[in-house]
Amino acid sequence: MFAIVKTGGKQYRVEKNSVIKVEKLEGDSGSTIELDTVLMVFDGVKATVGEPVVVGAKVQATVVAQARAPKVIVFKKKRRHNYRRKKGHRQPMTILRVSNIVVA
Repeated sequence: MFAIVKTGGKQYRVEKNSVIKVEKLEGDSGSTIELDTVLMVFDGVKATVGEPVVVGAKVQATVVAQARAPKVIVFKKKRRHNYRRKKGHRQPMTILRVSNIVVA
């Protein structure tokens, strides 16, 4: 059984016990989060596609950690003008372990 969920403007394919890295969500390590925006559920035989979401379906997950993504380097340069700027950015993210997929 798997589901397609939407969080942080992105879509993720999740199964039970899978680990996903999503945009930062509120919650401490070890707390439980419910993702309500389930776009599709496939139980092995039948696929249920939402219009736009599957009514009564939710994904329960546990927060493994609050982390930061690898650094992205932003480098600007204009040739022959001695103009160089270097900045770095690390996006905050939440690591989730899916504990259950519930379909009502």
